[in-house]
Amino acid sequence: MATLNLKPSHKAVKSYYQTLQNFTKFGAANEGAVKVAFADLLTSCCQQFNWLLVQENSLKLTEKKRIQVDGLLVRDDTLKHGIWEAKDTADDLPKEVQKKFAKGYPKDNIIFQSPERVIIWQGGKQVYDQDITKPEALVESLKLFFEYRPPQIENWEKAAAEFGDKVRGLGEKLVDLIESERQTNPKFIDAFEGFINLCRQSINPNISDAAVEEMLIQHLLTERIFRQIFNNPDFTRRNIIAVEIEKVIETLTSKSFSRAHFLGDVDYFYRALEEAAATITEYSEKQHFLNTVYERFFQGFALKVADTHGIVYTPQSIVDFMVKSVDEILRTEFNKSLSDKGVHILDPFVGTGNFIMRIMREIRKTALSHKYQQELHCNEVMLLPYYIASMNIEHEYLTATGQYQPFDGICLVDTFSVQESLQLDLFTPENTQRVKQQQSSPIFVVIGNPPYNAGQQNENDNNKNRKYSERGGVDKRVAETYAKDSKATNKNSLYDPYVKAFRWAADRIEDEGIVAFVSNNSFIDGIAFDGMRQHLAQDFDAIYVLDLGGNIRKNTSNQAIYNVFDIKVGVSINLLIKRKEGNKSQGQIYYAAVGEFLRKEEKYAYLQKSQHWGEVDWEEMKPDKKHTWLTAGLQADFETFIPMGTKKTKAAKGEATGAIFKIYGRGVLTCRDAWAYNFNPDELAANIQRIIATYNEQTRKWLDCPDKSAKVDDFVTYDDTKISWSGELKEHLKRGVIVEYDPKHIRQSLYRPFTKSRLYFDAYFNERRYQFPYIFPTPETEKENRVIWLKVGREVPMFTLMVAVIPDLLPQGGSQCFPFYTYEEDGSNRQENITDWAVDAFREEYQNPAISKWDIFYYIYGLLHHPTYREKYADNLKREIPRIPYAPDFESFAKAGKRLAEIHINYEQQPEYPLKFIENDEVPLNWRVEKMKLSQDKTQLIYNEFLTLAGIPPKVFEYRLGNRSALDWIIDRYQVKIDKRSGIENDPNRLDDEEYIVRLIGQVITVSLETVDIVNNLAALE
Repeated sequence: MATLNLKPSHKAVKSYYQTLQNFTKFGAANEGAVKVAFADLLTSCCQQFNWLLVQENSLKLTEKKRIQVDGLLVRDDTLKHGIWEAKDTADDLPKEVQKKFAKGYPKDNIIFQSPERVIIWQGGKQVYDQDITKPEALVESLKLFFEYRPPQIENWEKAAAEFGDKVRGLGEKLVDLIESERQTNPKFIDAFEGFINLCRQSINPNISDAAVEEMLIQHLLTERIFRQIFNNPDFTRRNIIAVEIEKVIETLTSKSFSRAHFLGDVDYFYRALEEAAATITEYSEKQHFLNTVYERFFQGFALKVADTHGIVYTPQSIVDFMVKSVDEILRTEFNKSLSDKGVHILDPFVGTGNFIMRIMREIRKTALSHKYQQELHCNEVMLLPYYIASMNIEHEYLTATGQYQPFDGICLVDTFSVQESLQLDLFTPENTQRVKQQQSSPIFVVIGNPPYNAGQQNENDNNKNRKYSERGGVDKRVAETYAKDSKATNKNSLYDPYVKAFRWAADRIEDEGIVAFVSNNSFIDGIAFDGMRQHLAQDFDAIYVLDLGGNIRKNTSNQAIYNVFDIKVGVSINLLIKRKEGNKSQGQIYYAAVGEFLRKEEKYAYLQKSQHWGEVDWEEMKPDKKHTWLTAGLQADFETFIPMGTKKTKAAKGEATGAIFKIYGRGVLTCRDAWAYNFNPDELAANIQRIIATYNEQTRKWLDCPDKSAKVDDFVTYDDTKISWSGELKEHLKRGVIVEYDPKHIRQSLYRPFTKSRLYFDAYFNERRYQFPYIFPTPETEKENRVIWLKVGREVPMFTLMVAVIPDLLPQGGSQCFPFYTYEEDGSNRQENITDWAVDAFREEYQNPAISKWDIFYYIYGLLHHPTYREKYADNLKREIPRIPYAPDFESFAKAGKRLAEIHINYEQQPEYPLKFIENDEVPLNWRVEKMKLSQDKTQLIYNEFLTLAGIPPKVFEYRLGNRSALDWIIDRYQVKIDKRSGIENDPNRLDDEEYIVRLIGQVITVSLETVDIVNNLAALE
């Protein structure tokens, strides 16, 4: 049961009474004045449940009767929680209550309030009547009001909570049933084969049998919802796709399968859903409610589908803003409107139909019939949202015109596949005809919310985004434009579906038109998107980007940032305008940002207030030669400094020039950290031997497989407790490589700052080793070689750490590593990695022929710690590898860098800082760590139940590596962790050295304090 966390001592309660006192002081006692205080209190309580208080709201009782309430509490699934009615001190509250009930006010959950009294009715009877001048009574009344659930809502919450697990089990039963029928039921075999061929022709030629089975299951599990909640009993007869699926379902049920009997296990869910939906009177609210159910359904059942296609419901304020903006742009730029004939509109990723429905409301009713039949188009590739969108759009038309007419503008098709050579049949003849008609239509407006998923995070999910590399395919178009012209090293993010959507839309619009997408905002300033920005500016005459922020991963402040979709990546509304030849102009780019620290509700309010594109205060961007749009903060003199490394220098065959280091590379990328890293070398060895055994078993089975057309993705086992696949490991399997375990491959590694771990350093079970076979090829090279390990990327502030072992490729942007020496793979042929060209440049600049390569190496390390350098060039450092300026005092930087290198590499040999040990006498001596925690004031570290370490100096936290101090890294990494997928435990405690972690904490504090002192005493840069 949900509980309201509210006490008389809480700020919201105190503010309420203080506000009432202020009103009394100024003689404001009428209802309009005093109810403000209670509204603020209700709003504060609503935030705990993610609900909304809607004031002065009209509430529908029957088709002909509405009432006006002071406040309506609406849940995030649009179900109404309760009503608030406010009165002033002079009112007779019981009489006012009866007056309201005489008007038909519901008695489900309603709170009547005056400054001195509260009356609450719930479930048709009065349950509370108290004086609330005392805070205890006020809190009691609010808890009663917020924690109450009408039976139908309580049943729904309970059913919804259990539905995920239940529906998974039911889905598994249906899979078993389908598999069985595919072996024994001739009618079903024929029907299923026909259906799967349709799916492969229209949706994805590589679609698996399992995905098609999932479509059947989706249909079975949701068909009742459409019939009952939306009173649409003819849905499966009217919808052209549902008709085909019903044919397959009928062959499944014709033998011994009863649909009603089989779904009996979740009948309570459907009944709870129907009862909850019955409390909603507005159809639009039922739509929103169904969207919530839809998202919960996918979370419970089709996790992989949801992940691949990025299921996100677009908030209404965003949809409203985009639709009105498109209409305004049509008027001002093209002298047209959404209602005009000839303006064909396409939502290529329609989801549940929100954009098309909103467009229909914007179109004049006299023009709607023609637009609906001829010029509104949309696509959806997933069955369930396709059903919902069909129903929603048809109901929208019925509401507007009073006539039912099927919507022929919706196609069950993959938008990206349509651009490739068109398949002969697209599911059904009617669907094929719709797709062909859409293809031949001159689309003027493309609008929608494209999917955001960049690709599976784990190969064991076997859930890759589809590739479109045929002639004219969008992947090929991305490759020959955005990727070709990108100067980035890692271009994987350019194949995110939302990027493909921009490429596709730019090609689809052809001569003129508008593209309006709400999307991931990483293209605005991401390093890999320079080629995309270049082509957008070439393809469109004007680009407007309204940045809604919300990149949780990029947050480096102490303030929380909020996302309009409650996802982790940032979001922007993007309006792109293409004009005909003769009216074209050099692509102008305009930018505006909604406050990063605004709550999502405040961002919605901003959009509602602005209404459309014309009311936004845009700033024109002037891109630089590297196609950087957001150039504020970039320092021009950065370009004049010496690069640490360049691709040109790295690729040079002979003598390298133009950069300090010849070779550099990223850290080790395993793609299976839980398996390839472990604090305990024996555990690591056991894990690796287990994964090798499974891999070799799978490889032998593959070699023996008689079906040479089989696909590896569908062939191999995905048991997370036995193996973790990656793309390269599957390639090794396809080549028939058998792997042997080698204990010599267990090496020391720095997994995170000041966190040594063991790594199985191996060509097969590390996805990418980059340059490290030539940097630390043998353990002996660790005694002499040094590497500047550098955090790069735009999401975390740049930091650096000197290391003498193999470092990991850090998350969130990665890392680059600059070694002093390089070797052959056997450890021979040691070469100094700093170029002779760089030595000559430094010697000439400082007029000092004695400057050595080690001096330069340490100079760089010292300079990279300089606060002025990091702050002044922070934006440059997010975009590229550091460039090194000449500081006035070379020697002091080299000396400081050398000392920093010594204490950072040899941190385990530094003296311990004298912390105070606070021991708990009630428990035995214990050095074991499970999970450490800092006290609120950060002066104490709760090590375990037995021991607390006190006296931590505040200065420790000034030494930061990214968003964390060195001590924070220790606290985060040195805990017992169990990987959720594999079940592998990683335990940092050392049985042979129980006090290691306590000692490490003291040593890292010592290192931190000295680092801060050295950095604070670095000479001035200028």
